[in-house]
Amino acid sequence: MASFSLLGLSGSLRSASCNRKLLAEAARIGEASAFTEANLRLPLYDGDLESQNGIPSEVQALADAIAAADAVVISTPEYNKGPSGVLKNALDWVSRVEGNPWADKPVAIMSAAAGRAGGERAQTMLRACMNPFRAHVLPGPEVLVGACQDAFDENGHLKSDMYVKAVTGLMDGLRKAADG
Repeated sequence: MASFSLLGLSGSLRSASCNRKLLAEAARIGEASAFTEANLRLPLYDGDLESQNGIPSEVQALADAIAAADAVVISTPEYNKGPSGVLKNALDWVSRVEGNPWADKPVAIMSAAAGRAGGERAQTMLRACMNPFRAHVLPGPEVLVGACQDAFDENGHLKSDMYVKAVTGLMDGLRKAADG
């Protein structure tokens, strides 16, 4: 694949979050020819809102971006032993659009968290949340960035060779899956 368009979903909305930095590193290391970070600032899913107004335009834009990308990389923090509510809300909304933009889509999952485990429990739960979509979620290598506040240098690059190696392996696998 000469070009490789990558869509990133961050479970953290903060502009300087470790998970947003991790997405940028994945795009850089994976040599994505086009990288877009999705907007997950969506209204809370509400069946009444959907009934009255249909699918919000920002939700449809997210679903369209998922469908258009060669692959998707998701990075989530771990909040209360699971993925963030922001990310789960986005998944819930996208499940309501016409068609299934996730079907057979190559997806890589990563996490960055302040704790030592680096978001391992959040990844486990996120994998379960992705099952109904029938996406092609890569089994690994696992990228679990612990103590993430110390994991990046002043340029936003991962400091640890161990993390760079894991991200490289995951992105190589994602590119191969996208090549089909």
